[in-house]
Amino acid sequence: MSDITRLPVLFLSDTVLLPGMVLPIALDSDATTAAIDAAQATETKKLLVAPRLDDRYPTHGVIATLVQVGRMAGGQPAAVVRGETRAHIGSGTSGPGAALWVEVQPITDTEITDEVRNLAAEFKKLVLAMLQRREAWQVIDSVNKLSDPAALADTAGYASYLTDVQKRQLLETPDVGERLTALIGWTTDHLAEVEVNDKIADDVREGMEKTQKEFLLRQQLAAIRKELGEDEPDGSDDYRTRIEAAELPDRVRAAALREVGKLERASDQSPETGWIRTWLDTVLDLPWSVTTTDSTDIEAARAVLDADHHGLDDVKDRIVEYLAVRARRSQRGLQVVGGRGSGAVLLLAGPPGVGKTSLGESVARALGRNFVRVALGGVRDEAEIRGHRRTYVGALPGRIVRAIGEAGSMNPVVLLDEVDKVGSDYRGDPAAALLEVLDPAQNHTFRDHYLDLDLDLSDVVFLATANVVEQIPSALLDRMELISIDGYTEDDKVVIAREHLLPRQRERAALSEDEVVITDAALRTIAAEYTREPGMRQFERMLATLMRKAATRLGTDTPSITIDASDLVTYLKRPRFTPESAERTAVAGVATGLAVTGMGGDVLYIEALTAPGDDPSLTITGQLGDVMKESAQIALSYVRAHAEQLGVDVSTLDHPVHLHVPAGAVPKDGPSAGVTMVTALVSMATGRPVRSDVGMTGEVTLNGRVLPIGGVKQKLLAAQRAGLTTVFIPARNEPDLDDVPAEILAALDVRPMTDVADIVTAALEAPGEVTAAA
Repeated sequence: MSDITRLPVLFLSDTVLLPGMVLPIALDSDATTAAIDAAQATETKKLLVAPRLDDRYPTHGVIATLVQVGRMAGGQPAAVVRGETRAHIGSGTSGPGAALWVEVQPITDTEITDEVRNLAAEFKKLVLAMLQRREAWQVIDSVNKLSDPAALADTAGYASYLTDVQKRQLLETPDVGERLTALIGWTTDHLAEVEVNDKIADDVREGMEKTQKEFLLRQQLAAIRKELGEDEPDGSDDYRTRIEAAELPDRVRAAALREVGKLERASDQSPETGWIRTWLDTVLDLPWSVTTTDSTDIEAARAVLDADHHGLDDVKDRIVEYLAVRARRSQRGLQVVGGRGSGAVLLLAGPPGVGKTSLGESVARALGRNFVRVALGGVRDEAEIRGHRRTYVGALPGRIVRAIGEAGSMNPVVLLDEVDKVGSDYRGDPAAALLEVLDPAQNHTFRDHYLDLDLDLSDVVFLATANVVEQIPSALLDRMELISIDGYTEDDKVVIAREHLLPRQRERAALSEDEVVITDAALRTIAAEYTREPGMRQFERMLATLMRKAATRLGTDTPSITIDASDLVTYLKRPRFTPESAERTAVAGVATGLAVTGMGGDVLYIEALTAPGDDPSLTITGQLGDVMKESAQIALSYVRAHAEQLGVDVSTLDHPVHLHVPAGAVPKDGPSAGVTMVTALVSMATGRPVRSDVGMTGEVTLNGRVLPIGGVKQKLLAAQRAGLTTVFIPARNEPDLDDVPAEILAALDVRPMTDVADIVTAALEAPGEVTAAA
């Protein structure tokens, strides 16, 4: 068939026949029937099968052999043809029958080279891989038997993933290598697409299987709970019922019902449903309509406060005043629950161990309210106060809202503990968030970010505690009523230990009053020589040590133990604190000052001396802050300017002067050491020691005026603990003496002063006494 011949032509519009393919053809048109009839009438049973093109006349076709003519399964006439050779289509001619005849010229395949065989092997691997994915094992056997690259390439006519355009390209490409190259590219792309589709289908199927499994498990769990009588519906119907039954304010009820509506419209798989349920649970758990009735018995409230705490008259008076006002408003019908209520925000400031935190519980008992404590030490995130917005994962309401929920009422006593230790960083300033909480003019509409509802805090009694008032932002401090708890006197400590601490420690050690007795003399010795703190924590630790050691001795057949002052060395070893003022001030140039630290009042020794040399410089040591460094410069300038008045030889100050405050590892600063520095410098320059029983506090100007300072009560308590008898204070601090306990004023000679020269004259020993001592 190498010559041009005439054959009837059959045009196919829905498929492409390639050499080697066996194709059934439905005889559904006159042209198709005519072509099959013409081929059947010939001796060779040959015909040309070509694709029908809309835009041009086809140039290539396949010479095919008519294999069979019959009917399909449905009874429709059909014929089966087998493709054999590619052919060029020439001009059309007429022939026997109604069929169209054309001139055709067979096309011989190109020579098979090693490169073509390699391409055929690669294509076979791709075809086998694709057939294996479909598990078409019979077709795999047929493909494995093919060894001719041309025949292998023409099997692509059966491929469903190739388009008719691609198949026509294969038909019109006589070069076997080109056909294989094109097929490798198309098949590789198809395999990649199949892998992606299969992965997506697997993921979807796994997700659907997981969802169906979870659904079935939930249904089974619900059925089990129902059988056990533990059916607890958690759907939107349950929330709507709970909201309708709850006693909620109208605005809260409306907001909750809106959220229930969102829950009803949301899908169970939506993450928003979890957020809404958590929010609804939080709202329903809050005691919106629960309030406690305040006690109006003022005498009973005072009795509760007195029984729980010794002293602290300012705090007790303030609570009693609050109760008295509440009682009168209630009697006259002026109290409105939910309106602007008491606005009581008390700040209890003082050193550790004076009973600030425990006082909150006593206040709640006196008022008849619930009590809750909010620890603010180290809080740096503003969301801890105001809450997180619900859009954040793991969002929670703020500590204020959680405290209301824990208290179980809308008018509890909330203790904001350690408010001076609130920090700030990139997450915001919690102290600024507290401004609205503690402002009586704003907290009736406090809005938590998580709830996003107005919360009335006006009827809440807020108590705040702090050690150092200066560390509280001024705007926050302005919203609170400051009550200072400066510490306890020695008499107070003995009473507190006898009435409160000792019974508690006996109980913890499982001892009775008959088994262990501690005398008042022993308690007073502990207060004077074993502890010098303003509070009672170290004192209580000493009592706990005594109880433990007593319990140990009682186990050795001792029926009872009485601990007196002389026995303390046996139990507590030697005293830790002894009077040292006389020793420290025995030499000239040392003065005793008074200071306030975070631990309360304390004594401060300031030393001065001159060194050889002609440079009148000033050296300052002791880790002092800028304020105390300036005080030292002012003190030296004052002494130099008033040397004659003070009886100082000016030449003694022409040498280097060294001013030192011992305990250099402890930072010190504050405007209250000026008079002490002047006294130490004058003592050094005159050689007259400072009286050992004298302490002083106050700032000084260049003209010698004594300026007022703070913490007078704490400083006087420290002076009494240190064994001083005379204390000089600024005259403008004389009103502060009204807050000092009477026993302290009786034990100390407190002298208000206006001129530092008068302090120097009274503090230094007389010249005659110095000579006699020498």
